[in-house]
This record gives sequence, structure tokens and C-alpha cells, in this order.
Amino acid sequence: MESSTQLAHRFRALFLNGKWIANTNYKELLSDVNWQQANQKVRSLNTIEILTFHINYYLAGVLQVFEGGTLDIRDKYSFDAPEINSKEDWDSLKSKLLKNAEIFADYIESMSEDQLESTFVDEKFGSYRRNIEGLIEHGYYHFGQLSLIKKMVNEIK
Repeated sequence: MESSTQLAHRFRALFLNGKWIANTNYKELLSDVNWQQANQKVRSLNTIEILTFHINYYLAGVLQVFEGGTLDIRDKYSFDAPEINSKEDWDSLKSKLLKNAEIFADYIESMSEDQLESTFVDEKFGSYRRNIEGLIEHGYYHFGQLSLIKKMVNEIK
């Protein structure tokens, strides 16, 4: 099993500084997307902005638990992204995602093996490790979508 340091490294690689399978990460992928591209609808797919919000929604919700708070996130609200109407709105959303990712990785890294294996909020949610692994897998899933949507949006130009 991975240590907390290894989990944090894998998490950071996906979100902040890694060069995994696609040779990029969330920070790099979103860096050159402008707010109009983030809002560009491609067929029936979610927009880049909505998927960015969605990923950050879960990070922020689990981070709240890491910080001693309650688990308040609900799947039914995870795509309820606020409208992005400017560069500032889009930059703010990207900044929140990246800041939350860094804080999240720091929390992972500081966890003991006992904490990783302890119950996350309620038995039905499994362990902290299970939830961290789930967020990493969820992140990979949507990263693939974002990569493809970004390519499609760039073809619309």
C-alpha cells in the first residue's frame, strides 16, 4: 500500500506538477484556456468550466472534513457551477482548484497510516485512503474528458 507521501505525490502529479500518461496535469491543461473557451459548449458534453467546478466541488468538500468540518457535499449539486462571465471569474475558479489541490495534497502527506485507514465520516464512506484514492481516480476520469473537450473547443476557433 502507498504511504501518505506516495499518495500525496500521485495527487500532486495529477493536479499540479506531474507528467503522467498524458504528459500534463490540471494546472498545465487549464493554463491556456480562456473564459470563453471554458464556457464553449460542444454538443451535449459538459463545458470545461463545469467540469473544473465539479472537480473542485469534491476537493473542497473533502478538504472541509480534513480541516475538522462536516461532509456537506451532495452529488446532486456537484454540477451546479456558477456562470462564468469574465476572465476574473474563470481565473478565480482555476485558482480555487489549484489552491485546494495543494492544501489537499499537504493534508494527505501529513496523515499517519492509522489516519489513512480510519473511517472517513461514516462507515458507509470507508476509510480516508479509500476517499483519497477515489478522488484521484475521479480526477483522472475528468482529466481525460477535459483534455478531449479542450481539443474540440480549439477546433471550433
